[in-house]
Order: sequence, then structure tokens, then C-alpha cells
Amino acid sequence: MKYGFDNGKYLKIQSEHIKERIATFGDKLYMEFGGKLFDDYHASRVLPGFQPDSKLQMLMQLKDDLEIIIVISAVDIEKNKIRADLGITYDVDVLRLRDEFLERGLSVNSVVITHFNGQSSAEAYRARLERMGITVYYHHTIEGYPNNVALIDSDEGFGKNDYVVTSKPLVVVTAPGPGSGKMAVCLSQLYQENKRGVKAGYAKFETFPVWSMPLTHPVNMAYEAATADLEDVNMIDPFHLEAYGETAVNYNRDIEIFPVMNALFEDIYGQSPYKSPTDMGVNMIGSCISDDEVCREASLQEIIRRYYTALCNFADGKAKESEINKISLLMKRAKITTADRKTTVVARERLEKSGVATAAIELPDGTLLSAESSPLLGPSAALLLNATKYLAGIEHNIKLIPKTMIAPIQKTKVTYLHGHNPRLHTDEVLVALSMLSLLDEKCKQALDQLPNLAGSQVHSTVMLSEVDRKTFNKLGIALTCDPVRKIKKPNTSSL
Repeated sequence: MKYGFDNGKYLKIQSEHIKERIATFGDKLYMEFGGKLFDDYHASRVLPGFQPDSKLQMLMQLKDDLEIIIVISAVDIEKNKIRADLGITYDVDVLRLRDEFLERGLSVNSVVITHFNGQSSAEAYRARLERMGITVYYHHTIEGYPNNVALIDSDEGFGKNDYVVTSKPLVVVTAPGPGSGKMAVCLSQLYQENKRGVKAGYAKFETFPVWSMPLTHPVNMAYEAATADLEDVNMIDPFHLEAYGETAVNYNRDIEIFPVMNALFEDIYGQSPYKSPTDMGVNMIGSCISDDEVCREASLQEIIRRYYTALCNFADGKAKESEINKISLLMKRAKITTADRKTTVVARERLEKSGVATAAIELPDGTLLSAESSPLLGPSAALLLNATKYLAGIEHNIKLIPKTMIAPIQKTKVTYLHGHNPRLHTDEVLVALSMLSLLDEKCKQALDQLPNLAGSQVHSTVMLSEVDRKTFNKLGIALTCDPVRKIKKPNTSSL
């Protein structure tokens, strides 16, 4: 697998840059953390070599000087908003995030419930957290936010919010997802700290877009594809260009809000410490790319992957057609099509020959393998077995899992659990392989190859189950699927 990102360099210079920003303000820095602090698989896909928990590792180097505030919107609590990649509600994810931070020895200060307007569900959630010994604060909805600066920057605006008591020089403000109110929490704290004579500053950590890379660089275009549902648009930062005569890339929401931010800074500090929204950022990702060509190719593949994701979400009623259209335009700008994804071509060629659901994988070394559905296994499960056998040097015709073992599993699924699909999923195949590895050396050899699948690309000609999708994600495999639920032609082949 080719790497295009220097993760060690990133951990070093990013933490140093944040320390410099803290020193700029003196007493305290509130840092809004956009994106995922860990499990950042998008970044690891477009920047091969970037570890999914790199940002968390970077914060670990600062852990003696930082504490974390987790933000959740009362509106999201009311709506039971779900984090799409994990399939859990935001209120549950707050607890998951807190547990993850505490397990790593990081200090979690509190939970702030934003956009609070007396919602009973938010009050019940606060009571639940407090029973668990978690400190909770309310930040209220402010009429006219963010444009009514006079009201916002007053005792009737930020002054009505609970003051979050902090003790460390670096306060990281994070949330389960976008729109939670992280920025407002930071600004409210600046107002409250200033009233108490504390010199506090604000900075923003957003991984993408990468400000120091061109607008049309595939890494930045992949970010637009990833946020097609949010209707984010990458733009040249006009404030940065005017102030410094330098081109920098930012996105529409930060550029649109900057005049308001600037006015708030001037009211709080007397003058603004920043001349552009790019100035507010502390992102050093662009300085750590070691092979631009590798990152370009990975990002183009990510754009195609996002296109297939949008197609499948649309088929499930979870996406708008506008998302598909936006990514289609990005693909045209990048001069790529779905045929540029090798696994798509291979999977469809096998589908044409077999007439049944198929899947194909491109291994990190470039090897292409395929598999098809059978009465025993789904295409993704068969593909996983084929890939691990290849990596272990096991002949393709050797059956690792005997039919006599698969049959009783199928009976349990259909007869006792009332399932409709008797074929084994990827996780069921891995469990069976694990059990057999105790007695069969070849099964053990195949199982030992699972870590070597990280960075692989997979395409399926049918939409896979949530179980299969999660399994591939956990293995570090980038998956795409055709927006098709079932190949209708009956399958008469056997493994």
C-alpha cells in the first residue's frame, strides 16, 4: 500500500502549532473541533497514512493542558437525530464520546445542551446525565443569531447562558455532529470569560477543506462530495486574499459568518485578532502530505465512493437527488467516471457472466479478486474468504468452511430466528473461521490476514446489509455498492 501522508510529522507539528496559538492569547484557548476526533475514516481514505484516530493522538500529547466540553443541541435530542455512520442517536453518542475520552486519560469537563428553549426531552436528558455524575449546562436559543450582534453580545444574549467553569489553558469543544452549536459555545465562553477578566481566545480545528491546497485539488473536492448533504461549497477566502494577497481555501459557512464573528471579537476584545476565517484555523494537514499523487488518486476514488453512497441512500429514501447531482458535477470537474473504479468494472463483468450478485476487491498491492453469491454465502462473505486465502497463499479451490458447518447456521437463521436470507454474512463467516482456526492451520492463516485488508477497495453489485457494511468499515476497507437490492436471476452454482 502506498502512503501519501506523514502521520508522525502531523502529530508533532500540529500539537506545536496549537501550543503557539494558546500562547498568543495568554490565559485560555477555546478550540472548536469540527469533524471526528477519532474514527475519521474519510481522512484516512483521502490521505493514505493518516490514522483514523490521529487527531486524538495529537490531543494526547497535550492532555495535561486540556479539557473537553461535549456539545449537543436540544433540537437534536428532541428529534432523536441519528449519527449515520454509527447508527446511534446523538444523545447516546455523547456518552460514547465521553467514555472514549476518559478511557484515554483525557479530562471531560461537562456537557452543554445548546438551543435550549424549555424542551422537556432536553430536561429529561440533563437529569439522566446528572444522575450519572456528569455536569450539564444550558445554552439558550438567541433570537436573531448570528446576525443580531447587539443582542448576542449582551447580558440578554450570551449573558443568559450558563457559564462553563474550566481550569485548563486549552478547552476543546466537540460534538457528535454538525449543527450542534460548538462555535456559539466558544463565543459565549469568550463573552463570559471577558466579563470575569480572563483573556481567552478562539480557534477552529477543521480537517477539511485544506486551506493551503488549491480549490480544485482532489482532496478538497472529496470534502465537497462528503458534505453534499450539507450543501457546503469550497471557496477562495476573500478576506484572506484581501488581507495578505494570498490564496487560501475555506468553505461557504465560515466565510459567510466571518463578518459577524469579527464584530463579536471587536465587541469582546476591542479589536479582532483575526483578519480572515482562514486565520482562525489551526489545521496543518497540508504540510504533512508526503506524496501528492497518492493522495490525489485516493481522493478521486473517494469521490466515486461518495457518489455510490448517495445513490444507495437515495434508494433508501435517506438522501435527496440534489446530493447525487452535486457529486456528479464534481466527478465531471475531476474528469472521472465510475469506470475509473477498477472493482466496479470487475464486479460487473462477473455479474454479466454469472447472472448473480457479485463483488470484487482490489487489495493494497493492486491484485483484483472477485466472488459471487451462492446458496451458502453472500457475495461479500465469499469475497472475504477469497481475499484472505489469496493473502495466506492458500489455493482457491480449498474450502475453509465445510458445508456441514454452514448448514446448521443457516437453519438457525431461518428456522429459529425467522430470517429470510439463509446466506452467511461477513461477520458470521469470520466467527465460523475463528472457531475453525483452533483446529485448522489454514483457517488460522487466513484469519491472520485480516489486518492486511486495510486500504482495500470493494464493490458489490447489490446493496449490502448494515452488518456487512460495518464489517468492511472495521477492517478499513472502502466499500461501494450499486443501488440494487437483489439480482433476480436464480443462482444454481455452488461453492
